Amino acid sequence: MKRFVMTLFLCGGFFMNNVQAANLEKATFAGGCFWCMESPFDKLPRVFSVTAGYTGGTVKNPTYEEVSSGTTGHAEAVEILFDPAQITYERLLKAFWHSIDPTSSNGQFADRGTQYRTAIFYHDATQKKLAEESKETLAKSGKFSQPIATLIEPASAFYPAEDYHQHYYKKNPIHYNAYKMGSGRASYLEKTWGHDDK
Repeated sequence: MKRFVMTLFLCGGFFMNNVQAANLEKATFAGGCFWCMESPFDKLPRVFSVTAGYTGGTVKNPTYEEVSSGTTGHAEAVEILFDPAQITYERLLKAFWHSIDPTSSNGQFADRGTQYRTAIFYHDATQKKLAEESKETLAKSGKFSQPIATLIEPASAFYPAEDYHQHYYKKNPIHYNAYKMGSGRASYLEKTWGHDDK
């Protein structure tokens, strides 16, 4: 009798076999402070991991201090590992749009600068097409009086942020909630979408 060896991976709190891992895809979004961008995706079914980090710039292995200076070209972002057979990229796009102010062109809420810009970093032609379609739909929805400023760009190297930034909303919920409310993000989401994703 043949014996089969199955490699297990622990990712985002789930055990996955090597077949499942091979079928996972990446999605990358920048929506201002990455502390506020993990929770909306963590709560979605069949999202296996959400990692805070830096992307879109030119500096290799940047630090938080370097990115915060606005000189690296990087944006704070999240990289999502998901199973497209269980959750669609369109669903991720909806969660993204419902977590940001898409009309703000140089930052988000209290955080200003290109390091806090909003962007969809697509990983293939299908993601690019879906991102462009969702942006166009949002622009035509009549919900916003200003143009949609979110960029759609090809994905580039993604550098995970320092450990203390990962899932900050879980590690420091009091400070996280105070920041989200104080920055104006919570009230904007409530006014625009009728919910407050705490």
